Amino acid sequence: MRLPEALAPLRDRRFAWYYSGRVISTVGSVIAPIALTFAVLDLTDSASALGVVLAARSIPLVAFMLIGGVIADRFSKSTVMQLSHVLSAVTQGMVAILLLTGVAEIWMIVILEALNGTVSAFTFPAMFGVVPQVVPRSHLQQANAMLGFSRNGLAMIGPTIGAILVVTVGSGWAVAVDALTWAVAAACMAKVKLPAAVAAGKVEAPSMWRELREGWSAFTAYTWLWVVVVAFGLLNAIHIGAWFTLGPTVADDTIGRVAWGWVLSAEATGLLTMTLVLMRWQLAYPVRAGMLGIAILGGPFVVLGLDPSVLPLLLLAFAAGCGQEVFSIGWSTAMQENIPNEVLSRVSSYDALGSFVAIPIGQLTFGPLAAAFGTRDVLVLSGVAYIAICLVTLLSRSVRDLPHIARTPSDSSA
Repeated sequence: MRLPEALAPLRDRRFAWYYSGRVISTVGSVIAPIALTFAVLDLTDSASALGVVLAARSIPLVAFMLIGGVIADRFSKSTVMQLSHVLSAVTQGMVAILLLTGVAEIWMIVILEALNGTVSAFTFPAMFGVVPQVVPRSHLQQANAMLGFSRNGLAMIGPTIGAILVVTVGSGWAVAVDALTWAVAAACMAKVKLPAAVAAGKVEAPSMWRELREGWSAFTAYTWLWVVVVAFGLLNAIHIGAWFTLGPTVADDTIGRVAWGWVLSAEATGLLTMTLVLMRWQLAYPVRAGMLGIAILGGPFVVLGLDPSVLPLLLLAFAAGCGQEVFSIGWSTAMQENIPNEVLSRVSSYDALGSFVAIPIGQLTFGPLAAAFGTRDVLVLSGVAYIAICLVTLLSRSVRDLPHIARTPSDSSA
């Protein structure tokens, strides 16, 4: 596939505006965490207070995710995106004002971040459901690869930019930059005009409970979908616990903090590299390829437990990054190709809920497990279990044999 074909989704002005908005808001999103972290530490010098602020955002994000999916399917996704972007700008802008004026207290930030997390629960399903409405089905993989490229590229440089802003002008101004990006992105999303039949909504909307049941019925109707989500309920707990909880601890005692930073950068480089590849290379069986790709992530866990040497970890982290991006793009493409758009946001919210709920489990359990059984054994077993779960998932024919739906460039989901 030539480069012009890889960039074909940009031919539609709606996707061009959507993509611009996503890139701009992502700039702020990768700056905000480090800015908020240092803002809280400057106020309290307490890791516990920082944990409370982070949890204040993540808990409502999980709690309202399903409702966000219903709202995104019931109303115009364009309207939901615009409103959620504006509210994100307002909440982060208020945090910035509190910090810049020197009147911020930790309880104020907790409340505002809880509101921001609630808004994000409505943003994610709407954003995911828009892509197949503004991109021909034949170009969905390219569109997802473009989104992944910008996300991963900004993830590599965003924390550095955020740190520079914090050091030079202060955390308050860094949070203000995040608020500004949401406001500008909202203006871009206002240009995303959806088909009238979709944007008009339903004449007589059913109850929220009924729509949740419809979303659940659609979610469970696709065997490949719920099988993979069940698998990721375990995989995410292992990933978060082994890589992000035990990984830095092992690195601190062996290869050092700087080398651990190199390993994480190698993983991010793998993510970015694979997005470039998948902009030009079509996955014939996206979920099969994704599960094989994500299985590579078990390798670094095993090496980290057996012999944490820099070079093997760098190589395996790069390969794992490539594999993670194969899954990310393959999964998004498979969902957008196979799930009817009228329930796509609700289905994606069930998918996200299954993923987010598992995160604190890994964070809370792997430390005690390592203390009880030894870090080395826990990491090795985690790597083996991770790979085994991926391979067992592929025993399902619906996962293994789900094909890419080939369509002509003129085909549209509208």
